[in-house]
This record gives sequence, C-alpha cells and structure tokens, in this order.
Amino acid sequence: MTAVADQRRVPHTARDLHITAVGGPTAVLEFAGLRIVTDPTFDAPRDYPITPERVLTKTEPSAFGADRVGTVDAVLLSHDHHVDNLDESGRAFIADVPVVFSTGAAAGRIGGVVRELPLWEHAELVRPDGGVLRVTRVPALHGPEGTEHLVGEVAGFVLSGEGLPTVYVSGDNASLDLVREIADRFERIDIALLFAGAAKTPLIPEGHLTLTSAQTAEAAEILGAAHVVPLHFNSWAHFTEGIDDLRDAFAAAGLTDRVTLLAPGEATTVRVAE
Repeated sequence: MTAVADQRRVPHTARDLHITAVGGPTAVLEFAGLRIVTDPTFDAPRDYPITPERVLTKTEPSAFGADRVGTVDAVLLSHDHHVDNLDESGRAFIADVPVVFSTGAAAGRIGGVVRELPLWEHAELVRPDGGVLRVTRVPALHGPEGTEHLVGEVAGFVLSGEGLPTVYVSGDNASLDLVREIADRFERIDIALLFAGAAKTPLIPEGHLTLTSAQTAEAAEILGAAHVVPLHFNSWAHFTEGIDDLRDAFAAAGLTDRVTLLAPGEATTVRVAE
C-alpha cells in the first residue's frame, strides 16, 4: 500500500473513518475531516535497554516514517513512558503537531504541546464543516489490577460528535472491567480500536499488559461495537499473540464479520450507517 499522502484524504461522509496501520500502536485516523495519529512510533527495528536485565525489541520497521504522515490535527498518546508507545522518532514528531492529548504524567514529563485530559473529561477539535469532534479521556489499566504503581498512568480515548459514529481507542488496556465501565458510560460504541497482542515482560511475569486475543473479542462483545480494528499486536518482541491468534479468537466468538485485521501499511475505511 502507498503511504499516507501529504494531501488530506476526505472521507465520503462524516460517518467514515479511514484507518492506516503504521505498525505497533501507531495508526493514522482520518475522521470528520481531521487527521489524528495514535501513539507515534517510527523508529527502525532495534533494542531498547530498559534496565540491565530488561530490554524491549522492535522487530520490524514501521510502514513509513513520520515525514509521510502529512498534516496532523492531533495526537492521541496513551502514555509516554514506554518506548513501544512513544519512541525517539515519535517524540520528535509530536513537537510539530498542534496538540497531544494524554495523561497528566505525560504532560508533566514532556510539556509543550502535550495536554492533560483528566479522566472522563473532554476537549474539542474544530471540524472543517464547522462542527466539533469531542475527545474524551477514558480509563485504561496497563496490566493486572494492583500493578498501577509498576506500569504507570495510561489513557484511553473516545471520539464523538454530532452526526458522527462513536470511536473508542483503548490504548494499552488489559482490563475488561474497564471496558464494561466505558460501555456503560456511552450510549453506543460504533468502532473500537483495541490494543491487543497479549504483551508480557519480566516487569509483571504473572500477567498480560494488554488484551489477549480472546479478551479482544470479548471486549468487542461488551462494547457492542459493529466494527473492530485491533492495533498494537505486531512489530515488538514482547507480544505473545499476533494476527492469526486474533483471527482465530474472533472466529471462535462468532465475530469474524466485525473485525478488520491490518498489517503495517494496510488501510481500511469503516463506514457506519445512520
């Protein structure tokens, strides 16, 4: 697939969401006339030493570099303190975007364009048609309950607005209880971008840091989402499940018709009926 062009793509209707997978947690979303990037990571494959005993390894290149993304209106940054969600190229990238929505911890560490969204509060982006896109911060837990002091603060997001489908971007969340809480808070979730991969590291050897494939399918059922696009299940060595596991899990749950699985560089347009 050709990388995202610098000229903004205009979806056919405001109810279309065009998603280009870049690799790992990074995707370019073209929605409501705006271009939004999730968790920017563009570095080449390499090892990232975390401690003398721990290393994170990027195993494959991003589909394209930051220079091919084009004009960006906002970044959704689930968290800044893990390199697989914000790498060195990603840090340089966000310096030139209008606004980055993230956690208070990220805003404190990075400053600049990074804006804290407190839990359940929202900000608004002006759409080219004169309406607004509401960005609401929702909870995420990056590991088993009780590990917050180890994994740090993480954000999920819900995008909504008049005449638009409602889109959930999970960030690195491993809690189905939080998925239920989010489902209860919103009238409907039309499209869910769920970070998957069943990540495991020595930091928490007894639990996963992101949803397993089976949990990703269960999250789709909890949300009642008609369209699911998993992210963050490839390009890093600490993922224990990949695209085939997701395909099997959604088939086992009878949800094959709801899921779109994208390899880095692939794209899809999700259209939600009125």
